[in-house]
Amino acid sequence: MPHRQPYKKRPLPKIWLMTDPRLGDGLKAAVRKLPFGSGVVFRHYQMPPAERLILFRQIQRICRQRGHLLVLAGQDDWRAESVHGRGRIRPAQLLTMPVHSLREIGDAQKLGADLMFLSPLYPTQSHPEAKSLGIMRFAALARLAAPAKVIALGGMTRNKARMIKHHVAYGWAGIDAFSG
Repeated sequence: MPHRQPYKKRPLPKIWLMTDPRLGDGLKAAVRKLPFGSGVVFRHYQMPPAERLILFRQIQRICRQRGHLLVLAGQDDWRAESVHGRGRIRPAQLLTMPVHSLREIGDAQKLGADLMFLSPLYPTQSHPEAKSLGIMRFAALARLAAPAKVIALGGMTRNKARMIKHHVAYGWAGIDAFSG
């Protein structure tokens, strides 16, 4: 069992943007267009550390203005409120984890993840070679993730998000759904 307390600072967003280089110069506009109080998982792993920190701080400012929850992915420790993946975690931080299988759900539960991004629900441009879970397998895995909340990821759009509401997803995340 995890030795950390569940995150309770504020309600968890139901809509999430996963940052990705595909968003290019449209990233900041995409963050601004999210509904107030959404979530943003900042990735951009391929950037040199100094440039990544500058972009993170810019996104952090926009998130504060828009009431978004910003989650930092990777190993950097920039005093972020929340962490995605296996980075350094402090007791009061939100811990989110990417999961794709029953084994990864178990690993995330052992770490005390508050929120799991379960993917890919549908075929996705991010990982075109990955086999999608489909609704039934997604729902079965999402039920096993409790007590963590599950965010549907992979080929998601607003219309698909409406369809999965009844399949134990707390919310949804996307990349391309927020571009343009």
